[in-house]
Amino acid sequence: MGPGRFAATLTLALLALTMPGCGNQSGITVGAAGGEPRGRTYLSTEVTEDERPRPLVPGTRIRLEFASDGRLLLSAGCSLMQGPASLDGGRIDAGQLAVTDIGCDPKRHAQDRWLADLIEAGPTWRVADDQLILSGEKARVVLLDREVADPDRQLEGTRWELTTLVEGDVASTGPHFSSVQVVFTSGQVRGFSGCNRFSGPATAIGDQIEFGPIMATQRGCEGDAGRTENAVFAVLRSGKVTATVEADRLRLDGPDGRGLVLTARPASR
Repeated sequence: MGPGRFAATLTLALLALTMPGCGNQSGITVGAAGGEPRGRTYLSTEVTEDERPRPLVPGTRIRLEFASDGRLLLSAGCSLMQGPASLDGGRIDAGQLAVTDIGCDPKRHAQDRWLADLIEAGPTWRVADDQLILSGEKARVVLLDREVADPDRQLEGTRWELTTLVEGDVASTGPHFSSVQVVFTSGQVRGFSGCNRFSGPATAIGDQIEFGPIMATQRGCEGDAGRTENAVFAVLRSGKVTATVEADRLRLDGPDGRGLVLTARPASR
């Protein structure tokens, strides 16, 4: 795939592709049954180091996912990091994390390293309702349950813009993808492929969407626009797809390993 085709191509680490002291405090459980973060995802709301605020790189946020299979998956705005993690004794024991390096700028790379160092050093953890507090030797990260901090958007009535094309374990991104728009309303899907307008039946049942015939205008598409349109229609015309909404992200996975990742945008935009 040449430089003029897609701006970036990366191998996804497909995750099950979106942190004071150790003493107990009122309303806070440390390692207690029913009070651990397993099975939940958290987003940072406050980061301090040496008791002073530690600003994150603009546009980034620390994310921790405690998977039910015992893995800890985390990011700080750049690479994806993961590894098995024990929560015994109110402390995270993750060892050395595996990293999917996607080649970020130095500031975000350094922020990733800072977070990895904090986790690999075995910070203590505390849960209070929807809040998680991680404490290291010098750093303290406060996080909020993702479903509270960033609720799932509604599938219907939301304008979804394409951010990523998926084919097997490979994902492609490009600056022109945002022109692709998809809207679901009243059993129908309509949108713009980046070149042609389209519409057709779309019935959502549980986590499945069954598409009927997708009709489109007949403007000829070349270059990136044509390749993107072909990939979009390959998913929408594949019959039944699996739909997953998490926060502002919608993922559509077709039966042949091809898929779309889209992001919710304000209707007024």
